[in-house]
Amino acid sequence: MNSKKKKLKLKKKNLFILLIIILCIIGTSFFLINKETNSKKTVSNSKNISKRKENPKLKELNYINEKLDYFKNDYIDRYIAYKKANPSLPLEKVIINVNIGLDYPYYENVHESKYLNTSYMIVNKYNSLSKDYIPKDLEVIDSQYSNGEKLMVSYAKEAFEKLASTAQSEGYTILAMSTYRSYDYQNSLYNRYVSLDGQAEADTYSARAGYSEHQTGLAADVYNKEKSYTEFENTKEFTWMQENAYKFGFILRYPKDKVAETGYMYEPWHYRYVGEEIAKYIHEKNITYEEYYVKFIEEKK
Repeated sequence: MNSKKKKLKLKKKNLFILLIIILCIIGTSFFLINKETNSKKTVSNSKNISKRKENPKLKELNYINEKLDYFKNDYIDRYIAYKKANPSLPLEKVIINVNIGLDYPYYENVHESKYLNTSYMIVNKYNSLSKDYIPKDLEVIDSQYSNGEKLMVSYAKEAFEKLASTAQSEGYTILAMSTYRSYDYQNSLYNRYVSLDGQAEADTYSARAGYSEHQTGLAADVYNKEKSYTEFENTKEFTWMQENAYKFGFILRYPKDKVAETGYMYEPWHYRYVGEEIAKYIHEKNITYEEYYVKFIEEKK
């Protein structure tokens, strides 16, 4: 009995020692991990302090550069000037608007559009296309979903046909009445509007040649056949599009409350393909493609 008791005590003692060793190992691991994390924070803070010392102008922007990864150091003076001109605007909105280009008049400080022949390229009054740009893989939309021979980039065309087919199955009629337009076609169209309404007025609703989304092959103006496209907002199809277009990768490109960001009057008939993931985000956050682009695409793709 004494021998058995001794062995049992020894086993308990060994288990106790093993438990202590395990706890020591776990404690040491947590200590090292915590030390490494704190070390990284210290390095990061040191870098931020160093940047603050290097550029005291950041203080005027409350060091928002440390919070936004789309902050551009080259734009600091522009941010500050725009902030002073718009003192009631939140700082994050100041950064976004300047990145869009809104601190310049429309059609000034223009850049060539990047990411050509992709669903996330942007064309607006600050990002242009060359006269020779023709998107790849243009295809004709099925005639039952358009009012004539209308072209879109293949993947956008397929998405639009799926959208229109789904709408049709639910009792709605959505037809494409204007899609891809060449540079020359847009130039003629714009000049005609200028001759009718003058350039200032025309610029509110028509793009200059090289600045039209229609040249990307990703945009479609729609109507329901019964009413003119300009009355699309007053149709049941418009309500359906508001609730469903994003599910197929399309966004209402020029919303009513976003004229300043887009540079165009409200166009309830103009939809742009950006892909389902991006369209869903824009729909949920109620932002423009300009805002999404400068935050998530411009410097990251």
